Amino acid sequence: MSYRIRPDRALDDEVHKAAAHQLGKAMAVLTDRPQGLHEAVHAARKNIKRVRALYRLVAPLAPEFQQQENDRLRAVAQTLSGVRDATALIEISRYLQATAASADELQALARVSDVLTTRRDRMAETETDLEDKARAAVATCNEALTALKDVSFDCGRRDTARLFQKGWRKNARKARRALSECRADVAHAESFHDLRKRSQDCWMHHMLLRDVWPAAMHAKQIEAKALVDVLGRYLDMSILSDVADREPHLFDGSDDRARLLEAIISRQQIAREEALDRARWVFADKPEREARTIKRLWLEAADRG
Repeated sequence: MSYRIRPDRALDDEVHKAAAHQLGKAMAVLTDRPQGLHEAVHAARKNIKRVRALYRLVAPLAPEFQQQENDRLRAVAQTLSGVRDATALIEISRYLQATAASADELQALARVSDVLTTRRDRMAETETDLEDKARAAVATCNEALTALKDVSFDCGRRDTARLFQKGWRKNARKARRALSECRADVAHAESFHDLRKRSQDCWMHHMLLRDVWPAAMHAKQIEAKALVDVLGRYLDMSILSDVADREPHLFDGSDDRARLLEAIISRQQIAREEALDRARWVFADKPEREARTIKRLWLEAADRG
């Protein structure tokens, strides 16, 4: 895998290689579409998220570049989100089905999945400009590649260690603030969304620096990914609840909507508790201490190299 920053290599080369590889993969999948356009969009958005996480980690070396490219890549990801978001609602409805508490609830949720599938297909038919958006996304990724060639991340070994220490500490502090807000009696979905973004950065940053301590970093990476997934389920259930409120006509006067909302309430509570438990473990260490550990590990790994 090339999504990594190795301590025995020049930082500038490693960042350029990792970012270019992810941008290239996004362009290739949007062009070749081996599993169709919608799956290509989903894959490309994941590649773009990895580039943005990488740039956040090294932001102090090129803050203007990081802000410019974050804005550029976030905008292109948002243009590709429509049908993918509708597909995510189908996936969360199937999760609700898999955890149905009764046969009646299972049947109601199966009908809800059918309704959401019809809704997604209808959106796909009306989103006639998706082809244009995909082509525009390829062009934007190409622009991002060009911009990447013109920026330097040249940094000495000790400066690199301090850079990662600073970036790690910053993300961990943000994550702990978001976690504190999520623990509140009346926590807003935005707080959980913020925690998920910080958890995604944590997951990806462990991937990037995994060579400094492979076993420990891999274990933490797995835990952070599990946290991202459960937070995603929690947030998708919130979105599905909003859709049920905004578009009651989808359910044609049946009691399926009521059963859906009941299922969301019960499963969201479970997901909330699981997310908070996982987050407490993932972000258990004090940011300052964990950041100092990352700095020390990087220097030790660089010396070994």
